[in-house]
Amino acid sequence: MAVELCLLLLLFCGSTISEVQPIYKPPPGTLDFGFVPSKTYDTGAYHEPGSIGILFKIVHAFLYLVQPNSFPQDLIRKVAQQQLGKTQGDYQKPENVVLTLQAIYYEIGFIVSAALGLLFILLLPLVGLCFCMCRCCDNCGGEMHQRQKKNADCQRSCFATFLFVASLIISVGVLCAYAANQHLTNQVRGAKKLVNSNFKDLKIFLNDTPAQIDYLVSQYNTAKDKALSDLNNVGPVLGTRVQEQLGKEVRPALDAALTMAGAIRETKEALENVSVSVEVLQEGTERLHANLTDVKTHLSNTLNDSACNAAQAASTCNIIRNSLSQLNINANFSGLPGVSSQLAKVNDVLKIDLSSLVQKGYAAFNDTPDLVVNQTRNILSDIKSVLESIGSNITTFTKALPVQKILDDLMVYLTQSEAYVQDYFPLVEQYDFYRWLGCLILCCMVVLILVFYYLGLLCGTCGYDKHASPTTRGCISNTGGNFLMAGVGFSFLFSWVLMTVVVLTFVTGGNVEKLVCEPFEDKNLFKVLDTPYLLNQQWKNYLAGILFKNPNVNLTFEKVYSDCKENKGIYTSLHLEYLFNINEFLNISMYTEDVALKIEHIQINLSKIILLDEIGKENLLNFSSSGIDGIDFSAYLTEINKSVTKVDLLSFANDLEARADQLPKGALENALKGHANSIRMIHNQQVVPLEQAMKYVKARSTLNQSIRLLKKTSSELMVKVKNVISAVNAAQFLINNNASQVIVQETKKYMDTIVGYFEQYTEWVKESIAMEVAACKPIANVIDTAVDIFLCSYITDSVNTFWFGLGGSSMFLIPAIIFAVKLSKYYRRMDTEDVYDDVETIPMKTTENGNNGYHKEHLYGIHNPVFTSSVEQW
Repeated sequence: MAVELCLLLLLFCGSTISEVQPIYKPPPGTLDFGFVPSKTYDTGAYHEPGSIGILFKIVHAFLYLVQPNSFPQDLIRKVAQQQLGKTQGDYQKPENVVLTLQAIYYEIGFIVSAALGLLFILLLPLVGLCFCMCRCCDNCGGEMHQRQKKNADCQRSCFATFLFVASLIISVGVLCAYAANQHLTNQVRGAKKLVNSNFKDLKIFLNDTPAQIDYLVSQYNTAKDKALSDLNNVGPVLGTRVQEQLGKEVRPALDAALTMAGAIRETKEALENVSVSVEVLQEGTERLHANLTDVKTHLSNTLNDSACNAAQAASTCNIIRNSLSQLNINANFSGLPGVSSQLAKVNDVLKIDLSSLVQKGYAAFNDTPDLVVNQTRNILSDIKSVLESIGSNITTFTKALPVQKILDDLMVYLTQSEAYVQDYFPLVEQYDFYRWLGCLILCCMVVLILVFYYLGLLCGTCGYDKHASPTTRGCISNTGGNFLMAGVGFSFLFSWVLMTVVVLTFVTGGNVEKLVCEPFEDKNLFKVLDTPYLLNQQWKNYLAGILFKNPNVNLTFEKVYSDCKENKGIYTSLHLEYLFNINEFLNISMYTEDVALKIEHIQINLSKIILLDEIGKENLLNFSSSGIDGIDFSAYLTEINKSVTKVDLLSFANDLEARADQLPKGALENALKGHANSIRMIHNQQVVPLEQAMKYVKARSTLNQSIRLLKKTSSELMVKVKNVISAVNAAQFLINNNASQVIVQETKKYMDTIVGYFEQYTEWVKESIAMEVAACKPIANVIDTAVDIFLCSYITDSVNTFWFGLGGSSMFLIPAIIFAVKLSKYYRRMDTEDVYDDVETIPMKTTENGNNGYHKEHLYGIHNPVFTSSVEQW
């Protein structure tokens, strides 16, 4: 059956068009199976007629005028199903009479045109015979006498013009016929190259198919290698997926614990910074406090002197005495509570390296891929064995198909067909030469008539002398008239032959164009062929019956042609699944069921992973009870924000000195100014360093930052620690109790990934078989070449153009005959002419000059040569 199928395909494959196979580009994220190997065909099925195409279009327009009816699908179906003519009396049946009338109605344009042609064939020779006999009796213009008329010159010019126009039209027609004849011959001569190219492409087509099939089979290794790669990397693939899913809860818990470990270290550093900074600031402020106390004591003693009791100094001394309370430090760091107890507890917490414990939890969790590898070794070896067996089965199955034998048989048949064509092609060219020669003879008949007409017009026009009488016309003019009559004679002789050829080619070529070429172009012809029970009364679908012996398969000529036109694979176009179902062969469950079962048996135990042990948790709790939340942070921040002294010592000293100047000159004034200088010295030597020296500035800044950090850390410290421990416990619970569910989910995804590689392979194979392997666009192009190019473009268009030109020439022979006969009377030399006594008088009847008033030149001794040939008798 497969051999019969391929032989039928070969009948369709008369030629193959050059077509570059489409390039397969896999979308991102999929396996790249590369490109199905394909070769370029040499044959081009497109035909461009060139300049003669204009004539073809004109002929098509003329045929549309003759036959404007659409393609009669229903009529053809009914006629074919009635099978007229098989038995006597078929045509007398009422239904057949109706069909006959419908056919006549459809063909009415051709019938009328053919009837007119037959009438032309019958009547024109008969008219010519009667015309000849009539002229022999000196009638129908045969009498060699021309009556003179006033408008003779006008008539002669009109007849000459009309004859010239008719001759030009006949010339155009014969040129069209000659061009069509030559075009057909040229195409036949070039057909050999096209045929050889087709055979070459068919051989390429047959030789390329096994390589394409082998490529499809070999690409299984791409899917298998990718699957094996993932299996060999089961740790990074499956283990990483499991780790990522568990890590959604595990990593945040460990990160929180690690953050808390960092907070413990930062707390220790902050407590140490607080302790050191407070000591530095206490040292500076205590020395300043002692010096200010000493100055205030001495200043108070000075104000207690008797000189202050004087009336002029009493008020000033009282003002100074009242301001002495401002001479004191403002920021007192000595009264701040210590942090030594909290620091001691934090140091005890840090004796256990919490960060190291958390890092161990990280390390244990990050070992998940290694655990997966160790626990899946046995199962992976079984899966690899299954994959190898699948590849062996595919190779064995494809080798069992008799593809190579079928292709070898087809190659033998193709070689024999090529030899047959090579042997008989010279005979085709020989017969085409006979056809060309016959058509050329027909064109030469018309050309001969045209030569006589053109010579007659040339000689008659050039040799005509308007001053000469009809009996004295010159030899050249007389010869022109004889040429015209010769053209008339040959027109009568050849016209019926020309019209016979025109009618036969018109009926044949016109019907082929309307019933084959046009319906082929719009696919109506295929619809007729696909009519159920038309070609075989027992088969619903003829093509399916031929291919599969199953006429119920929905396989039609139109569907096959359309699919092949779209360059689909021959498997899809011909529905070869009824012979070999590739879907059963590529059923993914067939190959992946064992793989899926093996993967489902993968079981991974992660209970050995410990994120944070009890020591680490106890360490966190100890940190939460270290007491840093009991530090009086507001007291520290308050003292930090205070100035060094209650009053600006420089301003105080300047004010003191100004008030001393208000006192009488003496020891009191000098003593107060001395105390002002002492205050200035204290400011410069102690206050300024406390405000600007790096040691104290850094101590104050460090103390500020440390206190704020401790305040932030201690805020809800117990709650934070409990949350961290709860998150770690929840992650540990997930690993110990719910990890199996995560593992099952990720194993299923992993299995889908592995199986997905084979699904990609099978889908790629199906798509390649449907679109690329043995792509059947060459078959559609073969049909296009055979019907559209050879039959329609080469033969039918050329034949139709030939009869169109020749028919037009033949039809215009009729007016040409009339004008030539009329015009010849003005060119030929007459035997007699009209005689007038006066230009404006009626002809006189004189017996001595002849009867009926005719003047005969030979009676007067005037020489008048007379042609004795048969042409002269016209």
